[in-house]
Amino acid sequence: MSVQSTYAQKKMLASDAVRLVRDGDTIVVPTGVGEPPTLLAALSEQRRNFLDVKVAQILAMRKFAYIDPKTVDHVRHVALFYGGATRAGGQAGWIDFIPNYFSKIPSMISRGQMPADVVFSMASPMDAHGYFSLSLAADYTMAAVAKARVVVLEVNPHVPFAFGNCHVHISQLAGLVESSEPVLEVGLPKIGPVQEAIGKYVADLIDDGSTLQIGYGGIPDAVVMQLTAKHDLGIHTEMIGDGILTLLESGAVTNRRKNYMPGKMLATFALGSAKLYKFMDRNPSLEIHPVNFTNMPALAGQNDNLVAINATLQIDLLGQCGSESLGHLPYSGTGGQADFVRAANISNGGKAFIVLPSTAKDHSISRIVPVMSPGTHFSISKNDVNYVVTEFGVAQLRGKSARQRARELISIAHPDFRVELRSQAHKLGLA
Repeated sequence: MSVQSTYAQKKMLASDAVRLVRDGDTIVVPTGVGEPPTLLAALSEQRRNFLDVKVAQILAMRKFAYIDPKTVDHVRHVALFYGGATRAGGQAGWIDFIPNYFSKIPSMISRGQMPADVVFSMASPMDAHGYFSLSLAADYTMAAVAKARVVVLEVNPHVPFAFGNCHVHISQLAGLVESSEPVLEVGLPKIGPVQEAIGKYVADLIDDGSTLQIGYGGIPDAVVMQLTAKHDLGIHTEMIGDGILTLLESGAVTNRRKNYMPGKMLATFALGSAKLYKFMDRNPSLEIHPVNFTNMPALAGQNDNLVAINATLQIDLLGQCGSESLGHLPYSGTGGQADFVRAANISNGGKAFIVLPSTAKDHSISRIVPVMSPGTHFSISKNDVNYVVTEFGVAQLRGKSARQRARELISIAHPDFRVELRSQAHKLGLA
């Protein structure tokens, strides 16, 4: 049977595809815009027909109707990272959470530590050989495809066909549905004067020829905007977005001086504009791979001068970072932050930057604190943190004593809080 005939045989309505799910199943859904809206809308409509079904995903972009406290006994969301669609439910306790390092989720699936009975994912149109590309998010989804009883793809002509280890064959599918709505676009974050100041400090420490990992947010994008005059930059990251596209268009990125897979940009998911998604289509300079490849410190760290730029919410005077909660209340998740901090520390000449505004809540709270707020979820240990940057400067912590770290961090705190921080440091034996 030809792949075209098999395609026609497996094509179905979303309402029928959802009926392939059994009570008790866990449905794995990709990161961000890789989530399939037609399938998840159909699941939402039929959610009361199920019992104890879970939907596991690292970052939900839309609040589908199944994300509902009244129907969690039927279908419950299980977050691997909280975002706007799931944060309130996580804080209220009716959305579950699985702690993880992004790079380790595939092994959690392959070892059976995290169930993967069904996969629902967006995909590109099928090529002549019967392959679809999970270009928007290969992440942990490829591991789930290998494990799942049922794989259903939502095939959309606006999804790019990317190269790399992100392809699924028609023979692996239990079903497919078609949709034609444009892929969800996510704009660049707002950049204000604080973000711009932090970005300049970081950009000044990035050398020509560096390989970049850039997280999502106003500060990482403020860094990107100030790198357009650099030369021969490379990209080895978890997320490709429009900021990286800006660097490519400026000529700053060539990937020529990368040690690991020179000439290639590597990422595990995409989050950006229609322009970005079009750029990704059959582009030989870009490969999309599972996250246990892109985020593995031992692989990413093979690149000399690897630069990792990630944000945190709070840091204490020892350099411990709380990047994923507000006290005990969950806010996001570990994601790939720890993966790339460790990769940059392995890299010859690597630099790991943790960035944060010095204050929160209209300058009423210092984000640099003597000790963490009670219940804070620790994201990066004091042993891994290197550069910390606020709008008031750079603190370099690796190799420094506890006392030296406290002095460095107080020097980049907001001036309004430095006297109190010094007093608290003295009480803690850090002054």
